[in-house]
Amino acid sequence: MILIPAHNEAATVGAIVREVRRRWGYRVVVIDDCSTDDTAEIARAAGATLLPLPLQLGAWGALQTGLRYAERNGYQLAVTLDADGQHEPAQIGALVAPVLAGQANVVIGAFPARASPARRLAWRYFRWLTGLDLEDITSGFRAYDERAIRLLASREATLLDYQDVGVLLTLHRHDLRVIEEPVPMQPRLQGVSRVFKSWWTVGNYMLQTSLLCLARVGHGRARDRRTDSDA
Repeated sequence: MILIPAHNEAATVGAIVREVRRRWGYRVVVIDDCSTDDTAEIARAAGATLLPLPLQLGAWGALQTGLRYAERNGYQLAVTLDADGQHEPAQIGALVAPVLAGQANVVIGAFPARASPARRLAWRYFRWLTGLDLEDITSGFRAYDERAIRLLASREATLLDYQDVGVLLTLHRHDLRVIEEPVPMQPRLQGVSRVFKSWWTVGNYMLQTSLLCLARVGHGRARDRRTDSDA
């Protein structure tokens, strides 16, 4: 199943849905995060299954809705990609192959060269804070196997807010193997990143995610195993 969260992406979502279906034939699910434009109608007309949200949940809330839908319908593999045209449908196979081969539970489509100075600063900081050995921490182009789908659809992952660091740390805590696969990406066709559009939003993002890392998700496996055994 291909999961595409979308908020006001009428200009691009139809072409993406059609391209995914043409190349791969996979079921495409668009999670409409309370768009005020024609995103929902265009996605449905392009052949997507539409999940309209009654409240705006943000990127991770929309994605988790899709993952829960995939779990409840028995899907063992889900690929997530953005609706803004950055992620190339042609690269879906590169993400799916390592999962099908049993080499990883999660594969991230990585393109570190896209990073602005603000994004590079955030990545460097979170690598230091979390110990995650990943180059492209914020990429939303990912493939998840059944175990990862089940974990991220659970209540444990509900209040992560941002889809990147909190999700990665949750996967790390449960010993799921996450690898990166280099892929090309296109410039965003419209709009700007809600996180990296200014230094103010970057600072707010880093503060909120730091608190999440320290207070809720934790630092790594060893600490979690001790906590589990003590409980």
